[in-house]
Order: sequence, then C-alpha cells, then structure tokens
Amino acid sequence: MIRIFKTVEGNIQQIDEPKEGCWIALTNPTVTEVFEMSEKFGIEVDHLRAPLDEEERSRIEVEDNYTLILVDIPIIEERNEKEWYGTIPLAIIVAKEMIFTVCLEDTPILTAFMDGRVRNFYTYMKTRFILQILYKNSTMYLHYLRIIDKKSEFVEKKLHASTRNQELIELLELEKSLVYITTSLRSNEVVLEKLMKIENIKQYPEDEELLEDVIIENKQAIEMANIYSGILSGMMDAFASVISNNLNIVMKFLATVTIVLSIPTMIFSAYGMNVNEMGMPFATSPYGFLIVIVIALLISCIIALIFSKKDLF
Repeated sequence: MIRIFKTVEGNIQQIDEPKEGCWIALTNPTVTEVFEMSEKFGIEVDHLRAPLDEEERSRIEVEDNYTLILVDIPIIEERNEKEWYGTIPLAIIVAKEMIFTVCLEDTPILTAFMDGRVRNFYTYMKTRFILQILYKNSTMYLHYLRIIDKKSEFVEKKLHASTRNQELIELLELEKSLVYITTSLRSNEVVLEKLMKIENIKQYPEDEELLEDVIIENKQAIEMANIYSGILSGMMDAFASVISNNLNIVMKFLATVTIVLSIPTMIFSAYGMNVNEMGMPFATSPYGFLIVIVIALLISCIIALIFSKKDLF
C-alpha cells in the first residue's frame, strides 16, 4: 500500500500524486509497487525491500541521490494466543525532494504523523521529520517496556501460589521480548551516532535539542531494558527453584503418608494369611479383631507423631 502525505497550510493532508516536499509511506508494498517506486524515483530495489525482511539489521547507507536510514521499531505480536512484543525494521529514505518510509505493517509511530497528532511536523522539513520519527520510536520502546514491567509483576503474583509451568513460560516470553528490544535499541544507538555526521542530511541548530532528546530517550530505554531483563532472569531462576521445592514438599508429604498407612496394611495382611489360628496372637479372643485394629492404629499414630516432630508432614 502506498500513501502520499504533504503539509498544506500547517495541516497534514493525503494527496494523490507525489509533489516536492511530500512524504511517501509504503506499508507492506507489493513487488509491483516496489519496482514502480524504484524506477520512478531512482531508488535501488534492494533498499526498498530491505525493511520487508524482519531480520534486517539497523544501518545507514549513503547513495548519490538519497540516504537510507534503517532502524528497528517495536511491535505487538501474538504468540501462544497472547500479546507479546518484538521488533521489525523501518526504512527512512531521504531524497532531495521528498522523504520515503517503508515498513511491513502499520505502526503507531507513523500513524501518529498521518493523523496529525505530532506537533511541529512538516513533511518538507526532512531532518526534523527523521528526528521526530526516531524520538517517537524511542518513546514507544519506553511505553512497551513499562507494560512488560507491569506484566512481569502480575505474573510474579500468580507464581507465589502456583506449581505450574505456565507462569514460567510467560516470564520466558517476556524475557524473549526484552532480548529483541535490547538488541534493537543498541543497533538504533549506533545509527543515531552516525546520523548527524552524514553530509547528505542537513543539520539545523533548532534541531539539536530534539536530537539530544532522541539520544537521551534511547539510552534511557536501553537502561530500562537491561534492568528489566536482569530482574526477569533472576525471577525466573528464583521461581524455578520455588516450584521445584514445592514439588519436593508435596512428594515428601505423600511419601510420609504412604509409610504411615503401610503399617496397618502389613498387620492386616499378616492376619489375612491362611495359617493355623493357634499361631496368631488374639486369634482365640472374642475381642481379637478390635485389639488388632487398635494396635495397628496405635503404631500408625506413634510413627505419625515421630514424623511430625521431624517436620516430615
């Protein structure tokens, strides 16, 4: 899908044909659309298709008539019927007359610009537009990191009363999301360091503060991701030990109950054997049955008391 936007009298508007100072947004473009854009604007096909590969790394490439900026952006994806977090590439192609963005899917980062919800956004101010996208990207990472932190706290509460593996699997998914986010943020940091050193992208004094904000937000996101990743890793190890310990306690209890119940079973089995009654104690007594039951219960109670003092119950 190809959409074209241009700032007209301070408002963002969608237009039908490309004009100077416009923004062309390609969302999961078809092969035909990619080749059309390549032929019309002189952009290499590989550069237009690069963000369509989820494994593509962040980088900057400078060509004669345009500059490619490739960064990773956070997305929500469904795994095991639940929402988790991952990253996909976003390409920003800065040409002399216009700017292009290419992404696999609609993202809240670009949607905010399309809907006119970003202040001081003008399609013809390309350098500021790039920085605004990168700033929005960093804040989106921070937003998702806070959600991951809240989810981990919720799973932690469930783990206190659980002996299942489901909660550990959820923690594993959260940790996997943090690995994706941390790796992407570090790659983006390298891109930010190289961004303003490129001669093809003009530097303006009024954008220096915005660039500093972008770098600060990205570093803060990296620090948060590292902290949450360390907490989750330690939490998984701790609760794996807790679940294992809870299982050992249950098995110990069952083993103790089995030993206590085996005493009456052994006595009753002995009296159930087909032997001469003269050789069996209390066999000739009218109260023999009751006496045997009382003795069996008494022995079981004594053993249970001994186990209880040893904290085996």
